[in-house]
Amino acid sequence: MSRIFPLRTSPWRRSALVAAATCLAVGLPLLSHAAFADHGGLKHRQHKVHRSVQHARGDLDESSRALTRARQRLEVARTRLAHARSTLQATRTRLAAARVVDQRMQARLDRAVRALQQAQAELERSRTAVADQRRQIGVLAAQSYEYGSPQLLGLVAMLGSGNPDDVTTQMNTVHALAAREKSNLDDLKATEAALAAQEVKVAAAKQDVAAQRAEAARNLAKKRAIEEQAARQRNQVVSLVASRKHARAKAARIRAHDVRQLKRLQHQEARIKRQILARARHQHSRHVGDTGGMLFRPVPGYITSPYGWRMHPIYHYWGLHDGDDFHAPCGTPERAADGGTVISEYYSSVWGNRLYLDLGKINGHNFTVIYNHISRYAVGSGAHVRRGQTVAYAGTTGWSTGCHLHFTVMRDGVAVNPMNYM
Repeated sequence: MSRIFPLRTSPWRRSALVAAATCLAVGLPLLSHAAFADHGGLKHRQHKVHRSVQHARGDLDESSRALTRARQRLEVARTRLAHARSTLQATRTRLAAARVVDQRMQARLDRAVRALQQAQAELERSRTAVADQRRQIGVLAAQSYEYGSPQLLGLVAMLGSGNPDDVTTQMNTVHALAAREKSNLDDLKATEAALAAQEVKVAAAKQDVAAQRAEAARNLAKKRAIEEQAARQRNQVVSLVASRKHARAKAARIRAHDVRQLKRLQHQEARIKRQILARARHQHSRHVGDTGGMLFRPVPGYITSPYGWRMHPIYHYWGLHDGDDFHAPCGTPERAADGGTVISEYYSSVWGNRLYLDLGKINGHNFTVIYNHISRYAVGSGAHVRRGQTVAYAGTTGWSTGCHLHFTVMRDGVAVNPMNYM
């Protein structure tokens, strides 16, 4: 404790800090500064919080191990199913996003393919135009070869003609032929340049299509991987739903079995109650005055679950928790609450090893105390024991998830609050 609170810290301040930490741990509001001044009230509040936490834990002891394990498996199945559904939903969200991207990429690829097809068509037209122009130039070249070049024809016309008008006409014809030849050559050069540019455009379009296809292929592979993952997760969810259903059904079967055991136990306890009342008719009563404090505390541990009516946290029935559950590690000696006679010790599947100690008649009423979940007995049926003598040792037999003592006080065969007599 000195490692948590310095030595100079006052006992009051240590209690205040402990109470504040306890309130935070169980979700209760912190007390105001003024409230801390009431040291006695603070300790009471701290003790009450501590008891409520211990009671909640202690209530879980009153259930069979089989049902406890079944409920744990059911809870694990529920948790795993919730996680699997959450994971599947996240994967489906990723898959939807991947499908959107895939649609966008497919649209981009379609546009790139159409652009490539258009460029290829234009390239083909350019190639046809170039071929046509080259054929025309070829014809002109053949004519020039056959008849000579337009320049030579013009010179011959000038030298051989005596009429100036004829020379002018012939020269105009020659110039027209030369201009046509030059125009054809210029058109061919322009068309070839356009063809080269179109070839570059087609090459770029091919690269764009290839890049779009590669990117679309990668996203498609990613989408398929996510689809496969989603399919696996769907199968896992289906399997977990079946597992949870199986776990719930098993827990229900075990619970029904436990309820039947409880009913059988009630018949057995009714028989012992008749035995107690029969013994009481032949007993002499002793007077002790005030019965408060007349019983010796069976174990030194604190109460983890008190006597009283409540909804059972496991079996969900309204019933009486007919005694106090005391914190008692395995092997803790359990003492006789008063001098008396052991009238029964037996094993019950619900209460485990039990011991009934008849204390006789006190102030006109028969008192019997019962020790449950015993690991082993220190005395047997018929034994006469004195107050404070060890009669058994704490255990976790029967319906119990941990070592403790379920201690019952019966007055005239009816369970009463043990704390009224301690």
